[in-house]
Amino acid sequence: MTVQKKHRINDQIRVPQVRLIDADGEQLGVVPAEAAMARAQEAELDLVEVAPNSEPPVCRLMDYGKHAYRVAKEQKQRPHNTQLKEVKFRPKIDQHDYDFKMKHIHRFLSQGHMVKATIMFRGREVVHPEYGRKILDRVVDELGETVRIDKAPRMEGRLMFMIITPRRD
Repeated sequence: MTVQKKHRINDQIRVPQVRLIDADGEQLGVVPAEAAMARAQEAELDLVEVAPNSEPPVCRLMDYGKHAYRVAKEQKQRPHNTQLKEVKFRPKIDQHDYDFKMKHIHRFLSQGHMVKATIMFRGREVVHPEYGRKILDRVVDELGETVRIDKAPRMEGRLMFMIITPRRD
């Protein structure tokens, strides 16, 4: 992973004067760019332009390799973009179809996505919501302690659904 924001470093800085900040964060004032570059070489650090739009540009003495590594590591640790994935069941689902849909749920949860398990009722099936409830309970039992139920099973019209997310412990 690379650093998103490209900074000008060392010889890429081509302005006559810069506002210099040392490695400890202390401001050293406005100095000629050559003097700032010499200071960076003495300290075996890089001169990095952190605010190019200010007048004069602000430069900091730092180890740019370490900085780039730290920024890349932080970007990796940011939460990934999770989506809500929906898996639809019917009250009279066959075992093979159920197993196939459970594989999808396992895959979505392992990728860190939220899953909406939906039971679709047709016609007079809506009179027996307990069949849908059994399927959703079976899904939760099969997933065990690896998931957290965000929304408990509930009916909305001809649909019964619940939302589950992977447990992050």
